[in-house]
Amino acid sequence: MDTTSLQQTVLGVLGQVAPEVDLDDVDPAEDLREQLDLDSMDILDMAIGLFQVTGVEIPESDYAEIVTVDGAVAYLTAHAPA
Repeated sequence: MDTTSLQQTVLGVLGQVAPEVDLDDVDPAEDLREQLDLDSMDILDMAIGLFQVTGVEIPESDYAEIVTVDGAVAYLTAHAPA
């Protein structure tokens, strides 16, 4: 997947986790917990959703790396199956 596809994937999963969010207003560099008032369960749901879509397992110890859209894209890029 290229960066644009991954960003759309992350936003799609985010839309499932927080359906009330206007995805056009999401700043990809800003912490989603602060920007959208997500809690740890939302981040867990996001990690599960990303795994289901991409096959990339995100251990709890790496959740801090996926709290921004840009961070999630970078994480998925770095850990994508070869």
